Formats: sequence, structure tokens, C-alpha cells
Amino acid sequence: MNSTFSLRPARTSDVAAIKRLVAPLADQRILMAKETVAYYESLQEFRIAESDDGEVIGCGALHVMWEDLAEIRTLAAADSWRGRGVGHVLVEKLLEDARALGVDRVFCLTFEVDFFKRHGFEVMADQSAVDPQVYSELLRSHDEGVAEFLDLARVKPNTLGNTRMIKNL
Repeated sequence: MNSTFSLRPARTSDVAAIKRLVAPLADQRILMAKETVAYYESLQEFRIAESDDGEVIGCGALHVMWEDLAEIRTLAAADSWRGRGVGHVLVEKLLEDARALGVDRVFCLTFEVDFFKRHGFEVMADQSAVDPQVYSELLRSHDEGVAEFLDLARVKPNTLGNTRMIKNL
């Protein structure tokens, strides 16, 4: 197997591959599977890791939640590529994208606490990361990731049991 890969923005033809990457992780309750339409609707948020032979081997998305806050979502790598830097490169690119968008903080919900700690994320002790006025605006969002970030009752108990983490850029 070739051991190098590159990153690129996602294309509509990548949705099936994204679903294939997410499926085993959803079965293990590590990620939440989404309806196909949701992947298409958020496609512009995704980066794709592609092997030199054109195989989609990883994905990750950056979802802007507010002026200064975004979330890394749907970070996945093919089993055969885990431990080979795919996740690391995707996270670094998504953080670069966040900086380019003017985001100051990036949030994630994860079971991979040590992985994200190596990228400068910290476990969130509370929700003081959002001031009360922004909190009231975010309450209007129908996005489940926003609800998880805000620790809203409708997603309690935490649907996956994962950890909230945040990084200041």
C-alpha cells in the first residue's frame, strides 16, 4: 500500500466514501451517522484525505457555530490508515481553515481525548466559553452539535458519552 496522501476539499462524489468511513465508527457509537442529505448540505465544510492512488482514506469537517467558535466534526480515517498521520494532518488543516475564517476557538466532542490534547485541545470544565448573549443566540440553532456544545437537556444524557474539548487559536 502506498504510504503517502494529500488533502483536498470534498466533492459531491465523496459523499459515499464519507459515509463508508463513518459507518463502522457509528456502529461502535464513536461517531453519529447522518442522513445522506446532511452530508451534501455540509459538504463545503469537509476536507478529504486521499491516497496517491485516489482512494478516500479520511475526512473531517469544520462547522462554524458563531463568530469566534467552530467545531471539528466527522473526523474519520480508514482502518488501514489509522496511526499513519491522517487524523493529525486533517486536524491541522481544519485548524488552519478556522484561523483563515477568523475563528478564535475550536470545539470538538470526542472519545479520543489524548489525540486532541496532542493538538492543544483541553477538556471543557464548564460552558463559560460562551457569554450569555451568544448562548441565547445559539439556543436558536437546530444543529445537534451546537446542542451538545451548550449541554442542552434535549441531548442529555450526552448521546455518545464523549468528551467536550476546546482549543484557543
